[in-house]
Amino acid sequence: MKPFEIFRSMMFSVASNKFRVFLTSLGIIIGTFTIIMVVGIGKASSDAVTEQYKRLSVETITITRSGGVRMSMGPNGPSAGKSLTKDLAMEMPEVLNHVKDVGVSTATSSPVAYGANSETISVQGITESYAAITNLNAGYGEMFTDDDGILRNKVTVLGYNVALNLFGEDFADYIGEKVLIKGLSFTVAGILERVGGSGGVTASARGGGSGTPDDMAYIPYDVAIKYTSGGSGARGGINVAMIDSVASTTFVARAYDIGSVKDAIAEIQEYIFETVGDYTTYSVVDAGSTLSSALETSDTMSNLLMVVAAIVLIVSGIGIMNVLMVAVKERTREIGILKSIGASRFVILSEFLLEAVFISVFGGLFGIALSYFAPVFLSYLNVEYSASLYGLLLGFLFSAATGVFFGYYPAHKASKLKPIEALNAE
Repeated sequence: MKPFEIFRSMMFSVASNKFRVFLTSLGIIIGTFTIIMVVGIGKASSDAVTEQYKRLSVETITITRSGGVRMSMGPNGPSAGKSLTKDLAMEMPEVLNHVKDVGVSTATSSPVAYGANSETISVQGITESYAAITNLNAGYGEMFTDDDGILRNKVTVLGYNVALNLFGEDFADYIGEKVLIKGLSFTVAGILERVGGSGGVTASARGGGSGTPDDMAYIPYDVAIKYTSGGSGARGGINVAMIDSVASTTFVARAYDIGSVKDAIAEIQEYIFETVGDYTTYSVVDAGSTLSSALETSDTMSNLLMVVAAIVLIVSGIGIMNVLMVAVKERTREIGILKSIGASRFVILSEFLLEAVFISVFGGLFGIALSYFAPVFLSYLNVEYSASLYGLLLGFLFSAATGVFFGYYPAHKASKLKPIEALNAE
């Protein structure tokens, strides 16, 4: 039996059971679409994480408070534990050998208003060094300095999206305008370049802010402590974090080079221990480790979703096997006739296996076609998607492999039927 005749026989069988073939391929279509979508979501997630951290150099080290405010008993009752303060943090470059610079940020949530336009965002009070370490650059106007904080100048630099929502697109015309932050009038000194992502440093202000520089407003650190954040006081020269503080503080340090990052982390941890009294109050993590951890989390979620897609394909494969087993039973006499006129086992095996592959390949191609609508579908769920050739090939190969794997047994069983038994079957 010639290959063309085998193919024609297979197509005749498929054409005779179009609806059954379509229902069988539905699982393959869904599975292929799911795999492509999962790969696209995973790629978009990895790209987003990389984009978020690319502004931080590998020498950057983030210092954040690990848990809530520690409590200790004193002569006047319970009091908050010692905290790392701005002054103590800014001394690190002077007393530590491997730390080049340190920046400080305090964040809180606040409405920012201009005329009738208003939105609640995260407002960060930062030092000049914090802006330098995290590469916050003004695209319009200029960044404020530490002198503005010392002089208590109420100036602000707005994130790109914040300025867009408040002013529209003509940013240059609004430098020097006044906006209200926490009900106080601040002069717009500058507007940040569009960043995208979070730059690896998030503002954990309670109640607002996406943690993205584009969606935040920045003011001098000392101005924030006096007017917007508050929540800290001094006792005996050591700051005490107040229990009801609405602001969160983040420190970023920069090592001299990538080779001294580990030594810088060790020095910072020892310095914090001497200041605070334990190693667990603050988390000290370099940018590279944070990026790796974020990518691992993204990969874990992608792999989990991939397993779900594989399960869908396995169930679909079982459906293909079931359909072919029914087809073998229905066409037993046909198989007997083919064998009686000289058809070999290979011919029978090829015909049924080709039918399984056709169903799976049809489903795979349909799933690939459906994946072009994935961005539209995912946009309603606010999920990022990035198409890739790898995802398309992986989805198609999975679907084809499913047809071959689950189609072989019914095809093999059909090829082993004896002609006399097949002809006598009812």
